[in-house]
Amino acid sequence: LLYCMVPLAYPRSPRGPSIGDIPHFMAVPFDGTNDGLVPGEPFKCASPAAAIAHAQGLWKIFGHAGAVALIRTGHPVADTTVLRGFGNVPVDLPD
Repeated sequence: LLYCMVPLAYPRSPRGPSIGDIPHFMAVPFDGTNDGLVPGEPFKCASPAAAIAHAQGLWKIFGHAGAVALIRTGHPVADTTVLRGFGNVPVDLPD
């Protein structure tokens, strides 16, 4: 696993960043079934680079149909940004 610590610039507030301001970097594998592509268990990563490397490993090494690296921010409604996709991944990601 690759862990790179990247300093993040959070908006300054007296109480610190709110839960909606904290980015979560994740790698999500996808597997093919008779019903199409289904997501596997998301894996939390320490940085965007770690999420990309882990997603690539899920696809190439572990043999999933595909994987994506993404960032999720916001609570209770999450805003998702795809960093990179590998292999077969759905066009619209499930929540």
